[in-house]
Amino acid sequence: MTQLIKTAALSVDFERDAMSLKAHGALASMVQPVIKMANQRLAEEKPAQVRLKDVVASTWLPPIPSGPFKRLLLNEAHIAIGRPVPQTVSIEVTRQCKAKCGHCLIKEGEGELSHDEILRVIDEALEMGACIITFTEGDPLLREDIFELVRHVDSEKAVVNLFTPGLEMTVEKAVKLREAGLYNLIVGVYSTSPEVHDGVRGVAGAFDKAIDAIKIALNTGLMVTMSCHVLSGQVDRILDLYKLATELGVQELSVWEGIPETAQERLTQIEREKIIDIYRKINSTAGGPRLFANTYFEGQLLGCMAGRRWMHIGVDGGVRGCPYLQESLANIRECHLRDAWKALRRSGKFDGLVCTCPAQSLFSSRI
Repeated sequence: MTQLIKTAALSVDFERDAMSLKAHGALASMVQPVIKMANQRLAEEKPAQVRLKDVVASTWLPPIPSGPFKRLLLNEAHIAIGRPVPQTVSIEVTRQCKAKCGHCLIKEGEGELSHDEILRVIDEALEMGACIITFTEGDPLLREDIFELVRHVDSEKAVVNLFTPGLEMTVEKAVKLREAGLYNLIVGVYSTSPEVHDGVRGVAGAFDKAIDAIKIALNTGLMVTMSCHVLSGQVDRILDLYKLATELGVQELSVWEGIPETAQERLTQIEREKIIDIYRKINSTAGGPRLFANTYFEGQLLGCMAGRRWMHIGVDGGVRGCPYLQESLANIRECHLRDAWKALRRSGKFDGLVCTCPAQSLFSSRI
């Protein structure tokens, strides 16, 4: 048994053998909903990885037990009393990228956050209670200081994820990421067809480089998530991608709903239900990687996290609810991150439980 939290009013224990969490004390009721939810997932679904000292239920969550997971539980207590905390803070650290994706929203702009600005965002995010920091857009591996940025995140407070299209990975970079304390590397793969993937990236050979990046990272000892986006008509692609993820040995395949550009590309309710069926079948079957699906995680389980548990910092410092919502409600170059979070919360755009993606809803209102 590992004690995650011990105070006069609340204690939370983790029984590793039973794979369950138990809360005690006067304030136990505040975290009971998330404890129940976590225990149900641990009982019904395979974890992404079981390590010597901890269990990774999903690569999108801190390991159990850990300082970041303890903070997640305390954050949930704050949320229960109506004081939402940005548990996940994602930061666009660069416009640089060798890919030429047609859907990229930042390739036409200029400038990016400085080293000191990103350090300040990290510090202020940790001060507010963040337990997951994600570096993204366009390709963070093209920033020379990315290893310093990863290292700057206090591992007792938050885990660090890093997204890359996989075009710039080398053994040296993978080793530096591991030594800097990277928790999880996320590599986007759109299809098992090299031609389809290369077409999305706009670069010949992009698929092979992404697969090589995954292999290098795994061989270096990094945890890896293979990530994809699906639109209408592409749901069957998930099983092919899962087969590839299994062959590669990644810890998790992550499936996100893509933002459609036409009415025909928008996922139907039947397709969303099929994604959930695939999610449940894969995660209840022993062996192979875990499957993450935001259709389930942010649909049925927690609801949309944008502006509720998630805050996104754009490459220009603009603050949004998530990467898919393009309206900035503050800028970190003009205020403390705490004030930016207050601006999100006071906007009224992120109230209540929402089980559909607001970005999808914004799209549907235009067609």
